[in-house]
Amino acid sequence: MENYLTVTALTKYIKAKLEGDKHLFSILIKGEISNFKRHSRGHLYFTLKDEGAQMSAIMFVRDASQLDFEPKEGDHVLIAGRISVYEPSGTYSLQVSQMKLDGVGELYLKYEALKKDLLEKGYFREEHKKEIPKFPKIIGVVTSPTGAVIEDIKNTVFRRYLLTEIHLYPALVQGPGSAESIRNQILLANAKNEVDVLIVGRGGGSIEDLWGFNEMPVIQAIYDSEIPIITAIGHETDFTISDFVSDLRAPTPTAAAELATPNKTDLLSKIQEYKNQIDYKISQYFSELGTKLLYLDQRLDRLSPQIKLEQLKIDLDRQHENLSRLITLVIDNKLIEVERYKNQLKSPEERIYSLKERRENLDLRLKRITDEILSKKEYQFDILKNTLEALNPLKLMDKGFAVISKQGKVLTSVKQIEINETINVRLKDGTLDALITDKKEN
Repeated sequence: MENYLTVTALTKYIKAKLEGDKHLFSILIKGEISNFKRHSRGHLYFTLKDEGAQMSAIMFVRDASQLDFEPKEGDHVLIAGRISVYEPSGTYSLQVSQMKLDGVGELYLKYEALKKDLLEKGYFREEHKKEIPKFPKIIGVVTSPTGAVIEDIKNTVFRRYLLTEIHLYPALVQGPGSAESIRNQILLANAKNEVDVLIVGRGGGSIEDLWGFNEMPVIQAIYDSEIPIITAIGHETDFTISDFVSDLRAPTPTAAAELATPNKTDLLSKIQEYKNQIDYKISQYFSELGTKLLYLDQRLDRLSPQIKLEQLKIDLDRQHENLSRLITLVIDNKLIEVERYKNQLKSPEERIYSLKERRENLDLRLKRITDEILSKKEYQFDILKNTLEALNPLKLMDKGFAVISKQGKVLTSVKQIEINETINVRLKDGTLDALITDKKEN
């Protein structure tokens, strides 16, 4: 009779075989991370794959906490681990105990760590960067003597600016010893001190090819250089740490040559612009001199002796005319005054007769004014007299009226006196004292 195994029994057998195999208990494997997930407890779950296959992988939190980088989708990694089987689902997976970045990844970590360290130390600060000269007489180039970089730089410089020379400082720009070679050539250029600016560069390549420019010998030499340095390393998207330390970074060697030299066309255009400005200034200067000369000529005309004498002659004639008119006026006034005095010089008889006649006229005038004043005053006196007589209370007494008073106070009402009181009655020709025996009110 045939024996059938259960799924559990077969799974346990496979698990024992796989996990008990000494070749699968401790394995080294490399691949690319995909489907990466980090569990809330810190475990890492991902798929490790290459061009032909893939497998599940897990890294528990106790091992994941020892990583010196942050895994992510697409990372190429080197892994140490073992094969394990999960019985409930019947699947096998790779249980990871150690993991590190593969190749480029390690270089990138070194790059970022060194970049961060140098940034904190101030290697990238602007105050350390030197100005690139505008019109260099000699340009130094630190690069490979056989590469295309030096030819590109030469062609660009000779096309743009013929007033400079190029000195090559040959260096190994890739592979072992490249950092020391580049460093030594930078130090040599500074020791000779014969160039105005230094271009340090090479063509494109991988991060491994460019790595010499990320090493401290080159970085320190660039930082310490007394000569301004332009870096032109790799392609436009490539950045090395030397680019951050240099005084100026160019995306390509050709661009570095353009940054190190002025453009011949721009210079000619600038020269023409300066020439136009000079021509304009000269024209303006001579125009101003002409205007000034004309002004001086006119001023000289005004100050010439002949014109001055003519002006003085005109002034003299005018003063002579004014003096003649003034003399004539004075003489006329004096004649009038003499005539007046002449009229005043009369004989004594005539003067006495004149004064007598004047006195008589004044007497007549005084008598007339006096008569008029007396007549006016008499008229006013009559008016006042008549008015006073009309208001005189004694006139009323002639008609039987009297003034009644009590103790010197005139009475105007019966209410002011009582029976048996004494009153004083003033008549035209005397006074009476009377006793009131009765009174009646209207």
